Amino acid sequence: MARPEQVLVLEPANELKFRGPFTDVVTATLRLSNPTERNVCFKVKTTAPRRYCVRPNSGIIDAGTSINVSVMLQPFDYDPNEKSKHKFMVQSMVAPCDMTDMEGVWKEAKPEELMDSKLRCSFEMPLENDKTQHESEQYQTVSSSVKTEHSLPKSASASLDDGEVKKILEECRRLQMEVQRLREENKQIREDDGLRKRKVTSLAVPHSTTPSSTSPNAMATSGIREEGLNTRILAFCVLFFVIGVIIGKLGL
Repeated sequence: MARPEQVLVLEPANELKFRGPFTDVVTATLRLSNPTERNVCFKVKTTAPRRYCVRPNSGIIDAGTSINVSVMLQPFDYDPNEKSKHKFMVQSMVAPCDMTDMEGVWKEAKPEELMDSKLRCSFEMPLENDKTQHESEQYQTVSSSVKTEHSLPKSASASLDDGEVKKILEECRRLQMEVQRLREENKQIREDDGLRKRKVTSLAVPHSTTPSSTSPNAMATSGIREEGLNTRILAFCVLFFVIGVIIGKLGL
């Protein structure tokens, strides 16, 4: 008695193509569709089980649905003069309504209930110009990713939530106000320093006999200069801190 016609729709229908190079695992996808109103059991078999890994290799396809089966060819030494003799068979049967054990169903299935479809395998190596194009596409992809990485600080705020952006802006405003206050204090110190210098000059004794001695007024002037210098250093430190906070936040 002839077997019933396969109810599953296979894509591809006749041939699985594996495109090299074959120095790594190469995967081909087989799509199985069940256009019927009954659930269908399926099982995938091959003439070279050690060369392939199939996931899933069996299961149930519900009525009106499809699944993708990944057929993974293991790495091997490719010989262009050798034609592939590997074949696959998709075996199927209508699932019983009261099915509880799939393995038991397959064992008890009658030959006239089984349907099958066969596919051959073919190996292809990419042409040289295809390989060059593929490498060019990889280079463009890498270049694009590098460009995106370098431009991240400009658009990094898009990846931050509103709360983090608000905190950063508030911190920047606060530090800017602090820097402005230190600048004003530094300016006032310089003005006071100039005023004290003029007073010391007007009150200085012309016939000072101890050039190497340090007068109280000179010491005060030196202290004022040091204070102004320290203030300027503090202002620069605060400024660098602001920049560091911004870069650190955007880098998150």
